[in-house]
Amino acid sequence: MKTIKVGLGTCGVSAGGEKVYAALKEEIARGKIQVNLMETGCKGNCYQEVLVEVIDEKGHNYMYGNVTPDKVKRILDEQVQQDKPIEDWIVRGSDKNKEDTFFTKQERIVLRNCGIINPDSIDEYIARNGYQAIQKVLRECTPEQVIEIVLKSGLRGRGGAGFLTGMKWRFCRQASGDKKYIICNADEGDPGAFMDRSTLEGDPHSILEGMMICAYAIGADEGYIYVRAEYPMAVKRLQHSIQIAMERGFLGKQIFGSAMNLKIKIKEGAGAFVCGEETALIASIEGKRGMPRFRPPFPAQKGLWNKPTNINNVETYANVPWIISHGAAAFSALGTENSKGTKVFALAGKIARGGLVEVPMGMTINEIVYDIGGGIRDDKKFKAVQMGGPSGGCIPASMGDLQIDYQQINQTGAIMGSGGMVVLDETTCMVEMAKFFLRFTQDESCGKCTFCRIGTKRMLEILERITDGRGQAGDIELLEDLAAKIKDNTICGLGQTAPNPVLTTLKYFREEYESHIRDKKCPAHSCSPLLTFTILEDKCTGCTLCARVCPSNAISGEKKQVHKIDQAACIKCGKCFETCNFKAIIKD
Repeated sequence: MKTIKVGLGTCGVSAGGEKVYAALKEEIARGKIQVNLMETGCKGNCYQEVLVEVIDEKGHNYMYGNVTPDKVKRILDEQVQQDKPIEDWIVRGSDKNKEDTFFTKQERIVLRNCGIINPDSIDEYIARNGYQAIQKVLRECTPEQVIEIVLKSGLRGRGGAGFLTGMKWRFCRQASGDKKYIICNADEGDPGAFMDRSTLEGDPHSILEGMMICAYAIGADEGYIYVRAEYPMAVKRLQHSIQIAMERGFLGKQIFGSAMNLKIKIKEGAGAFVCGEETALIASIEGKRGMPRFRPPFPAQKGLWNKPTNINNVETYANVPWIISHGAAAFSALGTENSKGTKVFALAGKIARGGLVEVPMGMTINEIVYDIGGGIRDDKKFKAVQMGGPSGGCIPASMGDLQIDYQQINQTGAIMGSGGMVVLDETTCMVEMAKFFLRFTQDESCGKCTFCRIGTKRMLEILERITDGRGQAGDIELLEDLAAKIKDNTICGLGQTAPNPVLTTLKYFREEYESHIRDKKCPAHSCSPLLTFTILEDKCTGCTLCARVCPSNAISGEKKQVHKIDQAACIKCGKCFETCNFKAIIKD
């Protein structure tokens, strides 16, 4: 029997996946078609949603992209019932000759099941060797041996800091305490990041199994998944997966007939970005206001309720079952000397093919942007990538041959972060970009540290002044001085890295700041207060369209006569520029 899979991660649903699924279900019932219809998570190529995959009895697959309800009947009639692929609609398949570069250079470990299995089916996870790794360690390994395997693999924490996972586990294992906890940090708050969300939605059991292996290694019997309440689909699928795992005896007491006991609870966060920081997250679980505390002691010694606690993020835990099943050497064979394995990135911004990708560490920025992402939309010029979210920074296109690993990225002034990669083109103002992330950080500051609470506000005020055309001599130096003080005088990693977007844009795009301040011009033609719109006399036909859309009545002129813009009345909205069909309006 053929199988039809519909991608129903958040990306698929937002593109209309539920309507496509309902249409398929209705047509299958009406035509009494013998086919297995199922839902799955994000397949990665989000730019082609809604995605519908048809798999025939021989295992040949045909993935249809940009599917709408009106395309459903033809797919069922021709592909499913007549075995006639609709070539123009296929975006990936067994028999497709066109090289699919979006997937060709990827290496899927974390995303190994995403878009393949039904995330609500524990049996489909088991069919793909799910829960074999935890049984292996319970049967064959001591906790110390498990930690040694993870250490030898070279797996670093994928939450941002990149600390060796096995070392973190060892510290917690060696800490004294009658009770220990494990926590999965699924509080993914970076703008443009959706790696953890997609993994939770597409393969929740892999995170549970990774947490189980960690719990065995450090001696914990209780765990929490701290997940954003803004991820309702991820929460729902996690709840279902935990319930089914409990019913099967995979969680609870005497797991797989061993002496191991483990219960896992879900804690829904209220959207505070600072709760991505470990000690603030712990405070939130304890029912307190999410605010960081001084370290040491570290959570491995005194964490949740002052008990030894290990915290890793979603991607880190999802790697662990694969490492146990395939061996440390197989994982460490991927990547670079200091950064092993793969990394999941959320490709967003001005990229032609946005989505979720997983690549070996060591791949260059250009390979990700051009070979996987398909380059820049609308043939614009590649300008930079923003990595690491509000704690990260901007890396210019001139450094596109830089390899993606922790050491090399850190040397640029940015950080790897959890994996958000926002691609910027020539129309992006780097001062505005820095302002956007600093405003986010300032809004999300918990307020505990004066330098973070007030220092980021002062920096934001300077950036707003610069983009409004009121920049002053000395503003750049003042920004640098404030940034240094904030980095040196805040408690947590979020405050310490808050100035990074400003510092990296100053480092690589200083001339844009200078142009804003000195010339009162935005080189990217993005900052509205600094723009001047002018009508070209030799191109204006007097169609009056620009005058009709101008909200401030700043444009005057008779029909079929050259129009003019009153600069004093112009509010720089750009509607005239966008509306003109003759390219008779320029902005400078």
